[in-house]
Amino acid sequence: MAMKSLLQAQNLVKSYGEVKVLKGINLDVEEKEIISIVGASGAGKSTLLHILGTLEKADAGSLSINSRQISSLDKKKLALFRNSAIGFVFQFHNLLPEFTSYENVLMPALIGGKDDKETKAYVDELLSILSISERKNHKPSQLSGGEQQRIAVARALVNKPKIVFADEPSGNLDSKNAEELHNLFFKLRDELGQTFVIVTHNDHLAEIADRKITIQDGVIAS
Repeated sequence: MAMKSLLQAQNLVKSYGEVKVLKGINLDVEEKEIISIVGASGAGKSTLLHILGTLEKADAGSLSINSRQISSLDKKKLALFRNSAIGFVFQFHNLLPEFTSYENVLMPALIGGKDDKETKAYVDELLSILSISERKNHKPSQLSGGEQQRIAVARALVNKPKIVFADEPSGNLDSKNAEELHNLFFKLRDELGQTFVIVTHNDHLAEIADRKITIQDGVIAS
């Protein structure tokens, strides 16, 4: 069975002042694929991830996610699309300190106007899949780094996004927690059909991904 293309980026270009960061990126991402993006510091990895995740705009080129042309969406429609179709996991967990783990995970659903039984049951299911149910009533300060990152992953998944973008997700974790997090991405792909695009400096994660993409001088190295 042919895989369905979920994201298509064509000829993405981005400059900051005189500095050309991306010089024509073409990328297709298929459903249920885990892609790692690697490259030297300053190669444009995070810039590319932010553009693919609709957090930044390219100067030129086109981007389509789940058959939606991103450039045709106004600010409000883009924000709604981002909240419903895209998940993010960052190196720093960005959990809200005054809320419990459970409330942090539920937050994007509340923003999207979903506060029903089904959504709350899905939060419990995610916490169970991520083996963190027993910490659901703890606040971030009471969690280890690995536990906080699992909560951040659950939060990224709560709206059942088509694709999750992760920027150095294991960058702040020790090797044991990093490996557990990496295994988790594959478990989520297998159990939930989740697609991930991950910028990483972790060689092991880069190699075990379904596909590794190297950014060099603003283009994808062949």
